[in-house]
Amino acid sequence: MNHDDHSADDELFARLEADLTADFPETPGGEVVDLGKARTARRPADGPAVVPVVGTAADADDDPDDTVYVDDPAAAPADVAAERRREPILPKWASNAEQFKAAAKWAAGQAAYVTAYHAARSPLYAARLTARAPRGAARIVRGAGRWVADTQGAPMRAVAVRKEDAELYLRLTRQRDAKVRLRTLIAALVAAFGVAFVAVLLVMTPGWTHLALAAATVAALGWAGAPADQPLVTRAVVKTRAPRLTSDIVERALLALGIGGMGKGEITFPAPITRDGPGWRADVDLPHGVTAGDIMERRKRLASGLRRPLGCVWPEGNADEHEGRLVLWVGDKDLSKAEKIAWPLAKSGRHDLFKPVPFGRNPRGQWVAVPLVQHNVLFGSQPGQGKTSSVRVLAAGAALDPTAEMWTHELKGSGDLDPFEPISHRFVSGIDDDSIEYAAESLTLLRKEVMRRTGALKKLPRDLCPDKRVTREIADKRIGLHPLVCIVDECQNLFAHAKVGKQAGEDAEFIIKIGRAFGVILILATQRPDKDSLPTGVSGNVSIRFCLRVAGQVENDMILGTSAYKNGIRATTFRPEVDAGLGYLAGATATPTVVKTAYLDTPATEAIAKRARAMRAAAGTLTGHAAGEAPERSDPHATLLDDLAAVWPAGEARVWGETLTGALAALRPDAYAGWAPEQLAAALRPLGIEPGQIGRRIDGKTVNRRGYDRAHITAAIAERDRNRSA
Repeated sequence: MNHDDHSADDELFARLEADLTADFPETPGGEVVDLGKARTARRPADGPAVVPVVGTAADADDDPDDTVYVDDPAAAPADVAAERRREPILPKWASNAEQFKAAAKWAAGQAAYVTAYHAARSPLYAARLTARAPRGAARIVRGAGRWVADTQGAPMRAVAVRKEDAELYLRLTRQRDAKVRLRTLIAALVAAFGVAFVAVLLVMTPGWTHLALAAATVAALGWAGAPADQPLVTRAVVKTRAPRLTSDIVERALLALGIGGMGKGEITFPAPITRDGPGWRADVDLPHGVTAGDIMERRKRLASGLRRPLGCVWPEGNADEHEGRLVLWVGDKDLSKAEKIAWPLAKSGRHDLFKPVPFGRNPRGQWVAVPLVQHNVLFGSQPGQGKTSSVRVLAAGAALDPTAEMWTHELKGSGDLDPFEPISHRFVSGIDDDSIEYAAESLTLLRKEVMRRTGALKKLPRDLCPDKRVTREIADKRIGLHPLVCIVDECQNLFAHAKVGKQAGEDAEFIIKIGRAFGVILILATQRPDKDSLPTGVSGNVSIRFCLRVAGQVENDMILGTSAYKNGIRATTFRPEVDAGLGYLAGATATPTVVKTAYLDTPATEAIAKRARAMRAAAGTLTGHAAGEAPERSDPHATLLDDLAAVWPAGEARVWGETLTGALAALRPDAYAGWAPEQLAAALRPLGIEPGQIGRRIDGKTVNRRGYDRAHITAAIAERDRNRSA
């Protein structure tokens, strides 16, 4: 076609365009508004987006430019570098090795599942493709025919007919005829070469290629013949019903809480809402006067506002910002329905107790560790919430350090901590008086051990121990300053005991206050956290706390500390049994954190203890009960009655105290050397034996001194024996 033809075509299509748009005239009166210029006109050139006006100058009516602004744009620098926060270059899942592994594992598992799912259904897909192939062939033939016949130009030719424009119609018809001739030739050539290509393949290729060609042809025709409303493959994964977390959803849920002072438009988002582990994270700046604790204490209502299960919604504060900064994390699924967490050291490895023990995962799937050295730990919950299982995790961490000495006391008699017996220096399991008295004796011994360590540490040179604290270097020197972990499960049975409970509470408080600097670690667990079974001196001084579900505010604050409930740290919101193993961990992290503890069943714990015993045997650190040695006594008081009976002068019913102390010192110099009558009185007083005045004739004079009646000693021995028999 020459240049004149192109000009004619341009003119032709211009006329067509004018005809087609004639029925849709442009509406007069419209105006395009530049929003940027409009906003600029409403504020000073260099000012903030919104500048509040509080008043005008005296002659404001005469000069409108004298407007006085509250925030003068020139009074503050335009850019404050200290307020800038750089976003991480890589997302958290890519910069954190643990999260990267979790993401990669999830992606690989998802791909493997989808592949297996569709592979199992491949015969069904093949049948569907075969059934749809005829329709696909018909669609392809029909489409090719429409292309060859140039049916796309039919609307333009219809316009020419409607306008009765013969010249235009003839031009369009000639163009259509030219296209049809060219396209018919192309179609014929493609068909000829296609048939020839298929014939060559059938003659010159093996049989399996024929089948592959036929399958590919049927698959292509079947794909082309698929109905729009009937997809070929079925869904391998049904998407969760939880919608993407958006600012509108968060704002709506927060406003539904009905907190005074929080209105629409007063909630801001300092950072974008992003994916964080298996869920969404939203950083929220609450209105002035509203704290993150106000939101945390309304977690149930917040979950309702978000239309998510309670176990998916975890609001918390941000200690690095301000009290009004809320970090809202919304998980994809209920945390209680997550898989059991495998402890990373369950199958292999050892642990250094001077490093935190892996304890569990927070709702975002991140590991949370608990430091033990220089700390004491308190566990509390209602029965059946996973308290003892949580204690097992820390006990296993201590067991895998062969330098650590373990004293294990399980005062329920269920045998939950029996796997640790082969490695424990002291061990007892039971709820009877003897077991409880054994645990009380352990605390008395531990108190003396703390006193011994204070003297031993004080003698060390300053260059070896500059901070006067036990370190790994000092512990490895085997000078008696190794880590010592004392576990008392169901400690309420000890502290509430009528006979030894008071003294045990005093000893525990002393150990908690003093022992942490000397490598002595006390781990207590109770299912009855009240003032009678958990002394306030103990609950008030322990540094790390883990609270699973409890019944009320009093129990919550006994474990987590005063005002924890008021600040929104509420273990009462955990659901019975459903949230077993889930609790608030305070003291181990900057802010109280929800943690789901790792799971160790009895066989796994026994395997860990077996490995730990082998480590201790190799290191030569098996002692006490684990080595088959007789239990150490806290002091000679336990055998004092028998020793008194052994040294009592024959034929004497009443004996002075100084006579008895001298005989005891001769019997057991290591235990009684240096005892005075006052010490003997103090030792016998808890047994209900008080000294009395005893008169003797010496050189013709009566001398009165304090002493004891043999009948009282005999009665105390008989009562003790009866209690042991019972």
